[in-house]
Amino acid sequence: MIELEGLTKRYGEKVAVKDLTFTVRPGIITGFLGPNGAGKSTTMRMILGLDHPTAGDVRIDGTRYDRLKDPLTCIGALLEAKGVHPGRSAYNHLLCLAQSNGIPRQRVHEVLDTVGLTAVARKKAKGFSLGMGQRLGIAAALLGDPRILMFDEPVNGLDPEGIHWIRTLMKSLAAQGRTVFVSSHLMSEMALTADHLVVIGQGRLLADTSMAEFIERNSRSYVRVRSPQRERLLDALRQAGVTAVESGDGALEVDGSKAEYIGELAARQQLVLHELSPQQASLEEAFMRLTAESVEYHAHTGTGTPAPPRQQWGESWKKG
Repeated sequence: MIELEGLTKRYGEKVAVKDLTFTVRPGIITGFLGPNGAGKSTTMRMILGLDHPTAGDVRIDGTRYDRLKDPLTCIGALLEAKGVHPGRSAYNHLLCLAQSNGIPRQRVHEVLDTVGLTAVARKKAKGFSLGMGQRLGIAAALLGDPRILMFDEPVNGLDPEGIHWIRTLMKSLAAQGRTVFVSSHLMSEMALTADHLVVIGQGRLLADTSMAEFIERNSRSYVRVRSPQRERLLDALRQAGVTAVESGDGALEVDGSKAEYIGELAARQQLVLHELSPQQASLEEAFMRLTAESVEYHAHTGTGTPAPPRQQWGESWKKG
């Protein structure tokens, strides 16, 4: 378990992390999300004692990191995959870590096999691809067979097979009752991996909730409907006081109504429907809605012209 209480970090006038309080619990995968510059890496560094907090406290199984007797057997972390001497082989890099932490040599062979690097174990790290470097960093995190694992962007540089492998590995570790804390910018992958989410923006806590609850609270649910009798459908919706929004492909999107209600309305009017499907926003959409005001660096389109608003029908049409 990782416990943060009032964790704050300032660099001069810049507040990187402000009053963070949350708990990362065992037996589940906790995703750590936030825009660039939100303070995720700084928070992870403070958990490992690499940066000292300006205020607050962080404990690992009730103890500060610098007071852990055998830290690698308590918490394993991947923060910077390229933090390896380029002239040292994968095997010797892990062996050095093992010997300095009282870990048996045999464990080096085990983790090399786990991450799929046995065939290149004697090769120097300077020749490794980004994906191979990630696998070596994960091997180092697993070396002490720790109760807690912390990964910062673990899928960076991995191919599809590697992404599937690390996802399966993290789920297996959580199923064993271990604490798994993972940061990633790949929302589609996080949606498949995490059970719980901690979201920060500009160093402040924005959400600490389950994946399902996060999406439900921060997304737009609507019903998508298509009909070859579109104008008649619009008239029926207007008469029922239902607002429809036109999507780009000719379908209509209806907020605040259930698919069953719209289907029954169309049936009463003897309207043909080609599509009637409830829609739930993705994790990416929910994340962008929540963090929109916390993004420090905004990109702009080359034209400088904002996208036109979607045309609205129904109640707004009545007002016109």
